Amino acid sequence: MAALYRRVLLKLSGEALKGTAATDIDFDVLRTVAQEIQQLVEAEVQVGLVLGGGNIWRGTNAEGTALDHATADYMGMLATIMNGLALQSVFESLNVDARVMSALQLDQVCEPYIRQRALEHLRKGRIVIFVGGTGLPYFTTDTVAALRGIEMGADAFLKGTNVDAVYSSDPRTNAGAAPYRQIDYTQFLADNLRAMDATAISLCRDNHLPILLFNMNTPGNIVRAVMHGDIGTLIKEA
Repeated sequence: MAALYRRVLLKLSGEALKGTAATDIDFDVLRTVAQEIQQLVEAEVQVGLVLGGGNIWRGTNAEGTALDHATADYMGMLATIMNGLALQSVFESLNVDARVMSALQLDQVCEPYIRQRALEHLRKGRIVIFVGGTGLPYFTTDTVAALRGIEMGADAFLKGTNVDAVYSSDPRTNAGAAPYRQIDYTQFLADNLRAMDATAISLCRDNHLPILLFNMNTPGNIVRAVMHGDIGTLIKEA
C-alpha cells in the first residue's frame, strides 16, 4: 500500500522519549520508535526527524535560577543533540542508515546542518535527525520542525506527542473539552490553542505545510500517521 506522504518531517517530544524509565532516555521507547520509522523507510518514505529535549532539560527549568533565557535555551539545544545521538545509535543497531545534523557546530560528534546535504541524505533513503534547534535561542522545537519541514519540501509536518488530538481547551482541566479532527491554521491561532507553538503554525500556514498532531505513545501510530493520516488532528487551510 502506498503511503499518504512520501517525504515527512516528524517531530517527537522529548517527554515522550523518557517513557517510564528512571533515566532521562528510555531505550525501549527509542527502539519502538526506531522500528516504526524503519517500516516507513522500507516503504520508501523519506523521513526527517526533529527531537525535543524536554526529557533532559526544558527552558522552564531555569525559572528561579541565575540562568538567563538564552543560556537555558542553549542547554535545551544540547539536550536535543543527546537525544539525537541516542536515536542514531538505535537505528544503527537495526542496520538503518541515519545521520545526525546539528545547527550548533559540534563536528566531532555529528554533521553540521547544511540544507543541500540534508536533501541528498533524504534522496538516498537515509533518515536525517535534525538537532541543536536553529542554533539560536528563543525558538521552540515546534518552530524548528516547521522550518526544517519547509526547507526539506516535506509533504507534511507530523507532531508525535503525549496527547491524541488538539482540543478546544485543556482536557486535563476541562472535562467538556472537545477534540478537533481538522482545524484551520487561522482558527487555531485565533482560539489561542496551546497544542503547538504559534510561530510554527504561522510558518506552516504561510508555506502551505499541513500539520498532523497525534499520540506517538500508541503502538503503530507513527506508521499509521504517515501511511493513512487518519488519526489525531489535521491542521491545514480550510
